[in-house]
Amino acid sequence: MEPMARTGDGLDLALTRVGDRWALRVVDALLGGPRRFTELQHDLGDVATNVLSQRLKQLEQAGVVVARPYSTRPLRNAYELTAEGRELAGALALLADWGARQGDAGETPHHDACGSALEARWYCPTCERVVDDPDDEPLRYA
Repeated sequence: MEPMARTGDGLDLALTRVGDRWALRVVDALLGGPRRFTELQHDLGDVATNVLSQRLKQLEQAGVVVARPYSTRPLRNAYELTAEGRELAGALALLADWGARQGDAGETPHHDACGSALEARWYCPTCERVVDDPDDEPLRYA
């Protein structure tokens, strides 16, 4: 099987499900646990009500978020991430790290215990080795 291109099908599928600013910010807000609509509005700050409502519906249809009623009259929901949604935590951390490094301060995350800058790497638990350069060892999706 040929290795998948770095911007190939997997990225396209991910972008279809969670590929805009507000969808990613909603997922990020929900990583802290379930939130009501008004709590999400407060957490996100400048999101319009109709935009938040649309993103929550899209994320629910994509299987990333689940709505659980906490009131039936009127119907009101609390929103939380599904297991698939929680899997986005690592991807969001990598995007946030990349963004922080692009800023004026060039910030990077550091290990609290020793102060060293942290690095994200692909690791093979079977071979017990880090795959440093995907150009040398292409990633395969099976």
